[in-house]
Parts: sequence; structure tokens; C-alpha cells
Amino acid sequence: MIADLLENRLLAAALVVIAVPFVLVGYILFVEWILRRAPRRAADVIRPWLWLGPALVFLGVFLVYPTFATIVRSFMNRKGDEFVGFANFEWFFTQDSTLTALRNNALWVILLPLLVVGIGLFIAVLVDRVRYEGGVKTVVFLPMAISFVAAGTIWKFLYDLDPNVGTFNAAVTKLGGDPIAYTVVQPWNNFFLILVGVWLLTGFAMVILSAGLKGISTELLEAARVDGASEPQIFRQIIWPLLLPTVAVVATTIVIYALKTFDVVYTMTNGNFDTDVIANNMFTQLYSNLRPERAAAVAVVLLVAIVPLMFINIRRFRQQEAIR
Repeated sequence: MIADLLENRLLAAALVVIAVPFVLVGYILFVEWILRRAPRRAADVIRPWLWLGPALVFLGVFLVYPTFATIVRSFMNRKGDEFVGFANFEWFFTQDSTLTALRNNALWVILLPLLVVGIGLFIAVLVDRVRYEGGVKTVVFLPMAISFVAAGTIWKFLYDLDPNVGTFNAAVTKLGGDPIAYTVVQPWNNFFLILVGVWLLTGFAMVILSAGLKGISTELLEAARVDGASEPQIFRQIIWPLLLPTVAVVATTIVIYALKTFDVVYTMTNGNFDTDVIANNMFTQLYSNLRPERAAAVAVVLLVAIVPLMFINIRRFRQQEAIR
């Protein structure tokens, strides 16, 4: 049974590996064949749409349609055959479990960007233009190469209550203290989970902020030093105002991640001990409780929270491009 399953998966994988390049090459040849036979003016008009066509189809099938289907499903009953209005949203905003998830997401949204941007900016400024800059940035950025699930698993072992397994409790017991249940003790367990996100994302913030920092004119900074400005004054009056648009973009990106955080919580606690978040609650409703209509309502709430931030990010990118 297992051998047949593995064989089928290998066959499907081999088919995809072979078929996808052939389909891609075939589509390219087909598009070029059409463009060569079309009038020049018509070819100039249809060329972008022919190249964008596959991407638009994928977006429509895998993004637009599921989004609208989820919104519609959130207004239906469990079987999906009867319209129930806002009943599922009423359930969402009256349950202790979902309100706890909202509270925890609020903690993530507040603390994660503050810590990630703060630490990332501190490192970027501290190691700017020093000999060991590359080495420090490599070490800090290294967690970005690890998946969030793997990071959650690693930190679950680090937080383990058994001193023979958990690194932190091994240090605590060596110093004469009692082991701490980092992922159980409330409400501090949420902060310890947020620290995992900080460890993962600080490298991302540091790299982006460091790039923005290097875009600041060195002549301007040297002129300020010649005029007698101290380093804190230079940072407060020159670096920070010029770096603020980049900080805003990084912070908005981290806020979006904080709103839809799932992997770390699911891997480390599965939402137990009052650590649940909206995305994990949606997963629980869909696969554990078998309530797709409630999962859809949770997903819509999450979508409503994220979309405005995405538009803010897009607008900031456009403003920066316009300045350039």
C-alpha cells in the first residue's frame, strides 16, 4: 500500500517535472506563432496579454476565486446550502476562544514589529561600515534560511521543561533555579512565542534597514560631524528622518506577518494554554471541528485586517518609486 502510494507520487512528480517545461515551451512557441501572423499593430496590443495570460489565469483560479468563495461560504450554514447572514461573524465575536486569539494577535502586532525593527535597526547602525559587518549580518540573517515550522520545532526543544533536553532550563537549573514551563505559563508564554518570530525576522529587517542606511549620503553625515554634532544627534536629526520611509515599509511588512502568524504557534503549542491566534483558530475550525463556515468567517476577519495594510505598503512603494 505504502509502496504503491510512493510509486504514484514519484510518477506524478516525474510527470510534472517533464510536462511543465514542455507546456511552457509549447506556449511560448504558440504565442510567437500567433504574433508573427498577426498585423503589427494588433500584435503590439495583444502581446502583453498573451504573456500575462497564464499568470492571470493562475491568480484567478488560485487567489481570486477562493477569496470570493470563502466570503460567500462565511455567510452560509455548516452544510453550505442555506444563507445564515452574519451568524458566523456573531459567533466569532462572542466566543472566548476567538476573542483570546484576537488578543494574542494584538500582542503579536504590537510587540513583533517593535522588537524586530528595533533590534534590526540597532544592529544595522552598530555594524555599519566596520570590518566584521559581513560576518555579523550573515549570522543575524541565517535564521531566515530556516522555515517557520523548523524554527518552531527548534525552539520547542530549547523551551523544553526537561533540563536534559531544554537548553534554557538546563542553564536555569545550573544556576540553582527551578525549570520554567515557557510555553505553558500564562500570559508569558505568548511573549516567548513572539521571541521566536523576532529571532526569525530580525535578519530581514536588518538587511532592508542596512540598505536604506547605506543610501544616506556619507558627505551629509561627515558635514554634520565637522559641525560638531554628536552621534546621537546625527542619528536623531539626520539618519532617522531619512530612514523613516524604509522603517515604515519594514514595520508594515512585519505587521502583516504578525496578523497571519500560524506556523510557530501551531508547531509549538497548537494554540493551547491561551496562545491561539486567528490563523490557527481558522485551521482548528476547518480540520479539527469540521466547521468550514466558521473557518471561512475567521478567514474573512483576517482578510479584512490584512488588506488595508497591504494597500498602505503598496502606496508607500509607489511613493518611493516616484521619488526615485
